[in-house]
Amino acid sequence: MDRDNIQFIGQSSAFLDAVERASRAAPLNRPVLVVGERGTGKELIAERLHRLSTRWDGPLVTINCAALPETLIEAELFGHEAGAFTGATRAREGRFEEADGGTLFLDELGTLSMGAQERLLRAVEYGEVTRIGSSRPVRVDVRIVGATNEHLPNMVEKGRFRADLLDRLCFEVITLPPLRVREGDIEVLSEYYGRKMAAELGWDGWPGFGEIAIRALEDHIWPGNVRELRNVVERAVYRWADPAQSVDYIQFDPFDSPWHGGVASGPMQGQADKQNNIAEPRFSTDLSQAVDVTDFREAIEKFEKAVLEQALAKCRYNKRQTAKALNLSYDQLRHTLKKHDLLG
Repeated sequence: MDRDNIQFIGQSSAFLDAVERASRAAPLNRPVLVVGERGTGKELIAERLHRLSTRWDGPLVTINCAALPETLIEAELFGHEAGAFTGATRAREGRFEEADGGTLFLDELGTLSMGAQERLLRAVEYGEVTRIGSSRPVRVDVRIVGATNEHLPNMVEKGRFRADLLDRLCFEVITLPPLRVREGDIEVLSEYYGRKMAAELGWDGWPGFGEIAIRALEDHIWPGNVRELRNVVERAVYRWADPAQSVDYIQFDPFDSPWHGGVASGPMQGQADKQNNIAEPRFSTDLSQAVDVTDFREAIEKFEKAVLEQALAKCRYNKRQTAKALNLSYDQLRHTLKKHDLLG
């Protein structure tokens, strides 16, 4: 990969400040901690730290500390000799040795056991590791980048993380802002992933998002941050039936269904939709714009057309579902659509 080909999407000052801090720390041969909620881009920051460092042509080795059981994490990090434990039929180098001359990215650092932390401390302090089952240390030249969504000082106070290890790892701490506080970035990211998905689907162009979808995207709290937003946007685009119309239906929870758990759609479904943040059409009853109305019938016609357009968008232009949502028969809906030149 080209060392400059690491793409970050966003314009908020909170996000750009974090990226700039990573860029400044990258050339220094010092450990860095990257802190942030899930989906905020900790892996991308780690990659930037590596690619913009003097180690850019060396290996970037990643290990998810939470993905391995405690009994295996030390063998994975430091390697083992043949016969060191049951199943160790041959010697194997660990991730530290694999990363020699490069960068070792320890994701979910806060899940390491106290035993693994003690061995990690020695590796960081003395630049050497000892395989399990061996008494001979191996010299390694590795830069450590750790990532976590835990508050490590609190873990130190609770006795779950070594204070001396934290002291050696926290030369620089880069805290990534959650998406909900990145002003303006939800729109930028939604447009970016929407366009990419439209191109992947072979659409002639990108129609953009409708008002209902934009409002829903802006109102969502994004607990999964950018990773969640990408999934939500790509799913909305691929499910959209008419590439000529603005995408105007967002479903945040892909598991939501009127048949979830065998329960049919009923009076409680509206509550479920609210809890799952489905973008429902919102029919404004604000009459503040009606002060200049000079033709009552024309105003009613416009309101009726707006209701129909929003209901169609919500039902992804499925007329039978739209009729059901509006409590109309299919024939009644067709007649009303024809009246407003929406039959299409």
